[in-house]
Amino acid sequence: MFPKEKYLRLGELLVKEGLITQVQLDQAIRVQRQDGGRLGEILVKLGILKEEQAVAALGKQLNIPYFSQGSELKPAMDQNLSSFIPKDFAAKNTVLPLSHTLGSLTVAMFDPLDLILVDNLRKLTGCDINPVIATKSDIGKAIEKFYGKSKIFEEAVEASYDIISDEAVFESLETSDEELSLDKLIARAEEAPVVKLVDLIIRQAIEEHASDIHIEPYKDRISLRYRIDGKLYEIPPPAKHLHLPIISRVKILSKLDIAEKRLPQDGAFLVRMEDRSVDLRVSTIPTIYGEKVVLRILDRSAVVLDIGQLGFDLKQLEQMRKAIIAPYGLVLLTGPTGSGKTTTLYAILNEIKGPTKNIITIEDPVEYKLEGVSQVQVKPEIGLTFASALRSFLRQDPDVMLVGEVRDLETAQICIRSALTGHLVLSTLHTNDASSAVNRLIDIGIEPYMVAPSIVAIIAQRLLRKLCPECKEAYEASEEQKKKLNIKTDLIYKPKGCSKCNQIGYRGRSCISEVLVVNEEMRDLIGQRVSFQRIRDAAKEAGMQTLYETGLKKVEEGVTSLEEALSVTIGVE
Repeated sequence: MFPKEKYLRLGELLVKEGLITQVQLDQAIRVQRQDGGRLGEILVKLGILKEEQAVAALGKQLNIPYFSQGSELKPAMDQNLSSFIPKDFAAKNTVLPLSHTLGSLTVAMFDPLDLILVDNLRKLTGCDINPVIATKSDIGKAIEKFYGKSKIFEEAVEASYDIISDEAVFESLETSDEELSLDKLIARAEEAPVVKLVDLIIRQAIEEHASDIHIEPYKDRISLRYRIDGKLYEIPPPAKHLHLPIISRVKILSKLDIAEKRLPQDGAFLVRMEDRSVDLRVSTIPTIYGEKVVLRILDRSAVVLDIGQLGFDLKQLEQMRKAIIAPYGLVLLTGPTGSGKTTTLYAILNEIKGPTKNIITIEDPVEYKLEGVSQVQVKPEIGLTFASALRSFLRQDPDVMLVGEVRDLETAQICIRSALTGHLVLSTLHTNDASSAVNRLIDIGIEPYMVAPSIVAIIAQRLLRKLCPECKEAYEASEEQKKKLNIKTDLIYKPKGCSKCNQIGYRGRSCISEVLVVNEEMRDLIGQRVSFQRIRDAAKEAGMQTLYETGLKKVEEGVTSLEEALSVTIGVE
């Protein structure tokens, strides 16, 4: 039995919801009888109701999802949706394709009751139409943004084809007239269409919240990929012959030598986008088919430097906070590259900084600038290394020192000695779990009797993708899964995919961790040079939640899928 609200007329529903009064409804009905038209539009024209309120109410009446402007009215990437509905048709009929799944096309409409339009869409696209409802103005803005961007991208590529379509241009790079070829390449890299194309690639990556852009040449094509939430996704690439101008444009922006194609190079540049600045770090390497470039996107506005919002378990968060307010000692963060260690370190500094503390960091590179913290960039070419900077730090009367990474014996020794002589030292180490960090320090060359009293806590962490809250699907865990994996809940969730998450099924990432608090028993074991497994067992007996257990908890809470949790914790349990 359907709820009674479903059978309410729109006017009755609006009155019931408290959006209009009965008097206002009667006024609108009189206008409707006199002039005709839809009730919702009349209420908006009379100024009684806002357009979005009318459309949201109509969606509720028809049991059709209401989408507002923003991430909801954002067509899925990499589905070539503009080929299903051309811009002219979309603009004329105020419709916007959002996603395509298994022969079904989700389309935003302001009037889903227009059955003729729905039928025309079905014939035009060859798909079943799944309508969602949105305001006319919101759809109009989204159409301009979507088709405008697609058109600009297409025009940039087409114009670049016209400008750079002769293979002789690239063959000329192999001739003796190298200077002439280089001048030509610079000129072509700065042609408006090439500039526009590179700008669009960067802008789209930032809008999709990508962390990296990969541009890689192959024998007869270019691969263009964005890394989003830790995974690489293919993007429709430009033509092969645009590779050299694109790479040259990126090199010009990052002040690299465009004539040097045989050696790796590193550079950086700043992009201003709307009201924020975004840093891009550039790395090039020579491959057999030409240079590959990777651009790392550092969008400070998208990073939350609050350890309470990074996804840590409440018990682990309490242990971390207790460790970082210690007056002295070594706090280590461990995990593979890309596991969020640097972000956590910055969040810790953000929490403990204040006018009563002198905090100094040595980093390679300095990724985020923090107010109230003295940050130093490593420069090995002039002798400014982690070790040399740390020796100077001790004469700067520090309370807290952050060392970007413990890479060698000398750096490790200074960190340990500083921790033993009244300083709080924060640093990172590349190990799979928390207990392995102790053995890594001993393997580097630090004596166990130095390691044992210096370490306060070791935090191992990983990043896992969060399920999209709009489309995640619940299913019942099998008895075998419950028994084998120790799942304590009946329902767990899996990804599905919708327009909000670009059909990926995941949106955003959360941190999982294990926090090894070094107590007296642990110090005794470290002094005895026991295996990391003995240390791990002792930590678990003392109440440490492992990475696997923390990941499984996220599965039980519906934050992530079982497959995602297992993929990031496999090999550490």
